[in-house]
Amino acid sequence: MDYKEILKQRLSEKRYLHSLAVANEAVRLAVKYGADEEKAYLSGLLHDVTKNTPRSEQLKIFRDFGIMLDDVSLNAEKLWHAISGAAYCEKVLGITDKEILSAIRYHTTAKKDMTLLEKVLYLADFTSADRDYDDVDIMRRLVDESMEKALDYALSYTIKDLVEQGRQVHPDTMEAYNFVKEKRLNGN
Repeated sequence: MDYKEILKQRLSEKRYLHSLAVANEAVRLAVKYGADEEKAYLSGLLHDVTKNTPRSEQLKIFRDFGIMLDDVSLNAEKLWHAISGAAYCEKVLGITDKEILSAIRYHTTAKKDMTLLEKVLYLADFTSADRDYDDVDIMRRLVDESMEKALDYALSYTIKDLVEQGRQVHPDTMEAYNFVKEKRLNGN
């Protein structure tokens, strides 16, 4: 299946280029930290497959595949593409690898006790070459230093940003943050 062609049809040019950049960064991080490079590339490539999908079509994906959104997700459309994207990859594109699907599903919120691939994709989305936000240089330095330090910083950054905007913080993000902090406090 030509995933790049599918993405070109589904995404804006900017989002398509972002997907390529995340796929490349995911491979770089996979090599550095020992994750599966092919899985990293594919999850990076497809992580935003439904990002430019209209609201009505995303709602249809949720309905068609029996996905019930929690209250926070329901009120945070920016999170929908991770949920609908994982479902689209599985049900439409026929991807059966649960690790890839989970990495795509949690690339926006993170979650407690993430796998190596989930961490790779989450951080690659933060540090890809096309990213340009206030702390991106700090994130890039940290991701090269330690995956755990980068994860800690990324989760803290996300929570702070959401709080400053007066928006809800997804429970998965809070659980991920608390899990990372607990591991660091216990010296793991």
